[in-house]
Amino acid sequence: MQRIFSGIQPSGIPTLGNYLGAIRNWVPLQRDHECLWCVVDLHAITAWQDPAALTQQTREMAAVLLACGIDPDKHILFLQSSVRAHAQLAWIFNCVARLGWLNRMTQFKDKAGKDREAASSGLYVYPNLMAADIHAYHATRVPVGDDQRQHLELANDIAQKFNHDYGVEFFPAIEPLILGPAARVMSLRDGTKKMSKSDPSEQSRINLNDDPDAIALKIRRAKTDPEPLPSEPAGLEGRAEARNLVGIYAALAGTDHAGVLREHGGKGFGAFKEALAALLVEKLSPIAGETRRLLADPATIDRVLRAGAERAAAIADPIVAETERLVGFLRV
Repeated sequence: MQRIFSGIQPSGIPTLGNYLGAIRNWVPLQRDHECLWCVVDLHAITAWQDPAALTQQTREMAAVLLACGIDPDKHILFLQSSVRAHAQLAWIFNCVARLGWLNRMTQFKDKAGKDREAASSGLYVYPNLMAADIHAYHATRVPVGDDQRQHLELANDIAQKFNHDYGVEFFPAIEPLILGPAARVMSLRDGTKKMSKSDPSEQSRINLNDDPDAIALKIRRAKTDPEPLPSEPAGLEGRAEARNLVGIYAALAGTDHAGVLREHGGKGFGAFKEALAALLVEKLSPIAGETRRLLADPATIDRVLRAGAERAAAIADPIVAETERLVGFLRV
C-alpha cells in the first residue's frame, strides 16, 4: 500500500472549485492507500494572515475535510505546524536546493507579481517546504493539479541531490497523481478566470457552506451567452461560461460534456441553470450540514487534529532524525 501525502491551505470554507478539483478526489484514494491529509498552515503565512482569522479558517478547513469524507481513524488528518519535522526538514532542503531551481518556479512569479522585492522569503522557498512535507513521510504519491507539477519535479530533484550528496538511497521518488475531470472550475462571473475565494464578488463562487437559496441565486445570476446549449461538445468552443457550467454539471453527475449535452443540448440556459442548481443542492447540502455540526463542537475538531499530529509525528520524526544523522548533526 503506497503512502499518499496531500495538503491544503487553511483559507476558510472551500469553494466548489476546491471540492471538485481536489477534496472530492481524495476520498476514494483512502480505499487503497495509506493517506496523510494536512492543513498546511505554515504555507499559509507566506503571506500575512490575521491571527484570529487563521485560527478560525484552520478549524473550518478541517471541518470541511471531515464533512467531505476524510476518515481520521483509518488515515491521518493533522496540522502542518503541529509536526515540527516539517520545519526541520525544510531547513535542510533549503540548503540542498539550488537558487537556479527556485528561480524557475513559475508559481512564485505569479504570486509575487510585479513587486517581487516585497514578497516574503517564505514565499520564495515555499517549494522546499512542500518537498519537506512529502519527504518527511517517505510518501510516494501526491494528488495535485497541473499547477503543482513543477513543485513535485523540484521535490524529486531535491531528493536526488540529497541522495547523491550523502551517498544514500534514502528519499524515494514521488509520483504525481493528476485527478479529476473538473480540475479547473471557473468563476461564475467570468469563465476565463479560476473560481477563487479572493474574488471580491461573492456571486463568482459557490462555497461549500452555501445554503440552497444562495446556490440557486448564484447559479441564476451566473454569466452566460444568449445562445442555447449546443448538442455536441465542439459547440462549446469559444463559449467559456457555457463550458464552465456544463463542466460543473458533468463533474457532479459523474459524466462528461457529451453526456450533459445529450440531455440538455438545445435548451436555453434558464432550464439548464435550474437543473444545475438542483444538482448542486443535492450534492453539497449534506456537506454543509455536517460542516455546521462539526464547527458547533470545536473541541472535537481539535481532538481529531491533535491525535492526527501525534500519529504523523510518529512517522516523520524518525525519518527526519535519520536525515539529520546523515547530514552529520551531533545529537548530545
